[in-house]
Amino acid sequence: MVGQAAYGGSALFRALASLPILPLIPDTGPIDVVQLDDVTETVVRLLAPGAPSRVALDLPGPHRLSVVEIVAAYRSWLGWPPAQIVPVPAFLLRLMWRAGDLVSWLGWRTPIRTTARVELGRGAIGDGGDWTRIVGVRPTSLADALAARPASVQERWFARLYLLKPLAIGALALFWLLTGLISLGPGWDVGMDHISSTAAAGVAVPAVIAGATFDILIGLAILGRRTARAGLIAALIVSLTYLLLGSVLLPSLWSDPIGPLSKILPISALTLLCLAILDDR
Repeated sequence: MVGQAAYGGSALFRALASLPILPLIPDTGPIDVVQLDDVTETVVRLLAPGAPSRVALDLPGPHRLSVVEIVAAYRSWLGWPPAQIVPVPAFLLRLMWRAGDLVSWLGWRTPIRTTARVELGRGAIGDGGDWTRIVGVRPTSLADALAARPASVQERWFARLYLLKPLAIGALALFWLLTGLISLGPGWDVGMDHISSTAAAGVAVPAVIAGATFDILIGLAILGRRTARAGLIAALIVSLTYLLLGSVLLPSLWSDPIGPLSKILPISALTLLCLAILDDR
């Protein structure tokens, strides 16, 4: 079931349509794509007085399509040329499904998981004859539904950002985790040297430990769906604090070619972007 609002499988179709190459997933079954508006209209009619009751109906779309055809339809709707179809090795697919399971255990809602693999293999088809005969709804085809509401820049933004969102959040979480772990491990002496050369030399050890602990906690918070917003906000506050303290206590870091302070600016910008696109609905 797909609709104007993108969520779940509908969002995944749009995201796949944004890729310059279309990963071909083998052994996927056909899908009778049905529109959310048609399902809603069916519910409204069956709630009316005198409507048929105790009936079981299939609600399929009028055309049986493959996953490739569905994605191609969305790509055309978004105004992009056809994508090159590339088969995906089986081992990469297994890693992708398992990664989706891991992400779901962290609380994130993802359409890419082993359950989706089973459903894609099964397909989603049905006989809509009784639906039209009993309820009077004639299902709208995917092509007609897309043609009725041309894509805007918002749809193109969403399609491109959908797959970048987990990448950006994962990269930020990894950054904070690694920063903390490195500070407590191989980077300990470097951190101590930096702080020891400032007015805060007397608290160098607790400062390094506290900073590393904050970094690790922020990384863990960003990984979890329920704590991600708090983690991102904390990351932004701590980043700006590091920027301020570093500028006051050790301004020479601004001229360091590796850019330990200047890199805080793009990291903060990425954090704000993740906050902006964090909501699923």
